[in-house]
Amino acid sequence: MAIEGPLQELGIHDVFQLLDLSRKTGSLRVVSELRDNEGVVLFENGKVVSASIRSNPHRLGDLLVRSGRLTDADMARAQAEQQKGDARRLGEILVALGLVTRKEIERQVRLQIEAVVFELMSWREGFFRFEEGLDGEDLRDATVPISTESLLMEGARRIDEWSRIADRVPNLSVIPYLTPPDEDHPAQLDLLPQEWQVLALIDGEHDLRNIATTVAMSEFDVARITYGLVSTGVIRLKKPERVSRIAALPRDASPADKLTPVDLTAEPVRRAAAAFRRGDLDEGIAIFTEFVQSTPAYPGIAAIRDGLQAAIVLRDVLSREAPSGR
Repeated sequence: MAIEGPLQELGIHDVFQLLDLSRKTGSLRVVSELRDNEGVVLFENGKVVSASIRSNPHRLGDLLVRSGRLTDADMARAQAEQQKGDARRLGEILVALGLVTRKEIERQVRLQIEAVVFELMSWREGFFRFEEGLDGEDLRDATVPISTESLLMEGARRIDEWSRIADRVPNLSVIPYLTPPDEDHPAQLDLLPQEWQVLALIDGEHDLRNIATTVAMSEFDVARITYGLVSTGVIRLKKPERVSRIAALPRDASPADKLTPVDLTAEPVRRAAAAFRRGDLDEGIAIFTEFVQSTPAYPGIAAIRDGLQAAIVLRDVLSREAPSGR
C-alpha cells in the first residue's frame, strides 16, 4: 500500500513520525520540482537504514577523504580493486585492505544518512511517496539502522539553529566575498578542514548553494560555516545582481530587436510580482512555479526559488492560522 501526497499538506517531519510509529518497512521518495531535486530514504521497522539524494550524493569515499580518514591514494587503490571486478561495496574493500576499520565505515555511513535526511527535512514544498517492502539488494546496504526519533529530535534542533543563522545568512542565494585586506579582521585564521574548503571557494561570484554542491556538503553545514566566517569578519555577503539588459541598450537601439531569449522570459516574472503585490499568493506561486521549471537558466533564478519557497510557507501559515471564513 502506497502513502503519498504534497508536503504542503503533510510535512516531512510528520511523514517520518508516521513511518516510525507504524514501524513501516519500505522506501520513501521525496521530489521537489522547485529545487530540481529528489531524495530516497529506506526504512526497516520504522528505522532509517539508508538515504540518498540526487544533487548532493554524500558519497562514502568523499566523506572519508574529507574527514582525513583516507588519502586520495587510498581511494584510488580501492577503486582499482572495483575496476578489476571486485563486486564488494567500497566500504567492504576498504576494510579488507586495512585502510579503515569497520567501526569507522559505520560512523561515516551514519553521517552520510544524517546529512541526506536533514537536508530533506528542510524542504517545505514537493511531493512524497512511500511504498512498502524492500528487496534483498536494498537490505544488503542496510548496515546502520538509525532511530527515526533521534533524527527528528536533531532535525528540530537544526531548525532552531537555522533561525539563528538566518540573522546573518538570510538565504543560500547570497554571494560571499572576502573582506578587503585593509579592513579590521583576524590576521591569522584557525579553521577546521571543512571551513578551509568553503573559504577556498569564495570568489565573490558563486552563491552558497553552488559552493555546497561543489564541496559536496549539506546546505546546512555551508550556511553554518558561512555564519562563523561572517561573524569573525573574514567574509561578507552580497545579494546577487540583477541587471536589466534593456536598460543597458543604447538610446537609439530598438529593445525589441535586441532582446535575447532570456529577456523574453521576464514577462512571467513581472506578472508574478504583480500578483504578489495585489495579495494574490496563489496566482503568484502558480506563475513562479511554472517559471522556475521551464527557465532554470534565468539570471537570479536562485533568488526566485527562495522567494517562491517563502511565499509557499506564508500561504500555508495563513491557511492554517487564519483560514477563509474564520
